[in-house]
Amino acid sequence: VQLQASGGGLVQAGGSLGLSCAASGRSVSSFVTGWFRQAPGKAREFVGAISRSGGKTYVADFVKGRFTISRDNAKNTVYLQMNSLKPEDTAVYYCAASRSFSSSYVYTAEHEYAYWGQGTLVTVSS
Repeated sequence: VQLQASGGGLVQAGGSLGLSCAASGRSVSSFVTGWFRQAPGKAREFVGAISRSGGKTYVADFVKGRFTISRDNAKNTVYLQMNSLKPEDTAVYYCAASRSFSSSYVYTAEHEYAYWGQGTLVTVSS
């Protein structure tokens, strides 16, 4: 599985940005896709994930109500829509894939994800 994250950029606080994670090698419906981020000087943290079936999504509390995850099976792409962005959302955002025996489960831990994209930088100015 190869993942390509894109869509990062510079946005003002309160604005929106949409990230894409394009997969190749396998269908996105065959694995859990997660989004993580790493701010300067901080550890990488879980942002959200979508299940194999696509029927379940889960986002971290600190982005709940602002970020949503979706998927387009035809384009083999997973999206992270980010609204009401804050300066503290500034980070490199990564997408990752994890095999799962369950079609409805999502993973929040980094070690569950075996495949990682290269990251895309999101900068939110105040």
